[in-house]
Amino acid sequence: MRLPLLVGTLLVLSACSVQPRFDGSGYTPESRGIERYYSKWSGTPYRLGGTSARGVDCSAFVQNLYTDLYQYPLARTTASQALQGHQVLPGELMPGDLVFFKTGWRSRHVGVYLGGGEFVHASTSVGVTRSRLNNEYWRENFWQARRVLN
Repeated sequence: MRLPLLVGTLLVLSACSVQPRFDGSGYTPESRGIERYYSKWSGTPYRLGGTSARGVDCSAFVQNLYTDLYQYPLARTTASQALQGHQVLPGELMPGDLVFFKTGWRSRHVGVYLGGGEFVHASTSVGVTRSRLNNEYWRENFWQARRVLN
């Protein structure tokens, strides 16, 4: 009789203590579409205000991805994108979700969750790339995640 009560209590307690979980939960067909899109842009240099293969900033890369893959009119700036859709917890991330970071006092950065604990984005240092959410820098600067598509 005590064992079912203990198991039930542990389940309730674990549900209440939500921990960020950037642990590499699987890839999906959605991931493969994002991966193919990323491979076309990989290595494109970062350019503030840029929107093309000659140079792109993070929010334009994300906007282009959403337009081309989903035919969805995502806002142009990171600040506006951070207001779209609804917030999701890190442990609930699905491919296509937007991931946001506070990279400075007033600086924000956005990428698209790929799955497997990775996201794609336009980095100021290396251009369009993929990174791991559990990388120390990204983990420490994580701000929020948003789901725009259902």
